Amino acid sequence: MPRRADAARNAEALLATARAVFAEQGSDASLDDIAKRAGVGNATLYRHFPTRADLLAAVYAEEVSALCAEATNSLNAASPADALFTWLDHFVTHVATKRPLALAITESRQPELFARWHRSLHDAAALLLTRAHLAGSVADDLTVTDLLALTSATAMATTDPAHARRLLHTLRHGIER
Repeated sequence: MPRRADAARNAEALLATARAVFAEQGSDASLDDIAKRAGVGNATLYRHFPTRADLLAAVYAEEVSALCAEATNSLNAASPADALFTWLDHFVTHVATKRPLALAITESRQPELFARWHRSLHDAAALLLTRAHLAGSVADDLTVTDLLALTSATAMATTDPAHARRLLHTLRHGIER
């Protein structure tokens, strides 16, 4: 059954507010504060998101969906290599900045969600990598698994998005002169 319009608005307000509050205060931020800032009562928050883990998962799911949509939207870019590395730039920023949120979800024991998100990100990267392969822009033997492992390792080396992007630039252009 579809949600009532006011219920949908409340859920959207809660997600937007939670995303901002988690970014400001971390994944342990007060749920009462989130409800208050969203302009709803605690009961409304818990009706939509019965647990902290449910709210964290919903916020993270939106982040992953946006990242996957960005990959699809980049498929028509003029340069397949630039499209791939622009997406990877956003990916490393995501990993570097969303690590506490991801860890909080991991602690809530929701492995099926993580597996689904991982598959979505893998598929998104595969679309861009395939296009870059076809254009001859990247090494023929580069696999999406290798690419994401290298990129994830780059992102895990720091929590600073600018540093993660710098490391990705080095990964793209190499260290050999």
